[in-house]
Amino acid sequence: MEIVIIILLLILVGFFLWDRFRGKKRLKEQGDALSKAVGERIDGTIKVFGELQKGMGELTEKTKVIEEAGKNILTLQEILQAPKPRGGLGELLLERLLADTLPRKFYDLQHKFRSGEAVDAVVRIGGNLVPIDAKFPLEDFERIVAAESEKEKENLRKDFTRVVKKHIDNVTKYILPDENTFDFALMYVPAENVYYEAILQSEICSYCLQKKVFLVSPNSFYAYLQAIVLGLKGLRIERDTQEILGRLQRLQADFNAFQQDYDTLGGHIYKAAKKYEEASAKLTRLGDRLELAGGVSAEKLPEASTSVLDEDK
Repeated sequence: MEIVIIILLLILVGFFLWDRFRGKKRLKEQGDALSKAVGERIDGTIKVFGELQKGMGELTEKTKVIEEAGKNILTLQEILQAPKPRGGLGELLLERLLADTLPRKFYDLQHKFRSGEAVDAVVRIGGNLVPIDAKFPLEDFERIVAAESEKEKENLRKDFTRVVKKHIDNVTKYILPDENTFDFALMYVPAENVYYEAILQSEICSYCLQKKVFLVSPNSFYAYLQAIVLGLKGLRIERDTQEILGRLQRLQADFNAFQQDYDTLGGHIYKAAKKYEEASAKLTRLGDRLELAGGVSAEKLPEASTSVLDEDK
């Protein structure tokens, strides 16, 4: 009995030790798996943090670029407050628009007249010139935009109208038909908002018609240049047509001369053929005579007289 109890106790102790060993092994495996998972999570977190740090660096650089651009814009606005740089910008925009639209031979920059005055640009249409001068009344326009009351805006619009009319008067000196300009000129306003403010004033529009100086903006001037391009193509077609007509006239004259030579040659050939036919007929008749002469017998020939024979001796 005691032996059975001892055997049972040994079996229970063996099961206990085996189960404990297996539990330790399981715990070790679970601990290894947990350590691996934690390690992977930590690596992933470090990678995400690195990417986030990189993104923050790029964002910082872009923020610096935006700040620099803002500073440049403020600097540009400060520069444009002065009339001379503003006018230079208008001339530059005018030059770029002409260069992008027309071939170089159809426009000139800073064209000088005999008086020594120089207009910003001229466009060549046929043998005439369209004078174009850039004006940029930005400061007066900005005062209107910044005004808070309608009364103040109304007064500032009067000042704006007076400034624009003064610019129009300045452009009229480039209308010189005796120097091959058309009897009108264009005033180029490089900002659409300033241009619209100007053309909405009926007083300015009437003044433009009176002075024959027409305001154009980048968009309207581009459309005008496209019309000029079509006109230049029409002039080229007309010139080519005149050249073709000239060539046809020369060909007609050459054809007439050839027709005369051909008729003369035909007359000579006709006369030669007629002479040939006449000669052929004579030759035929002569042949017939010879044939008749050759067919006469000796008995029928006349006898020679004795006296003649004696004389021959």
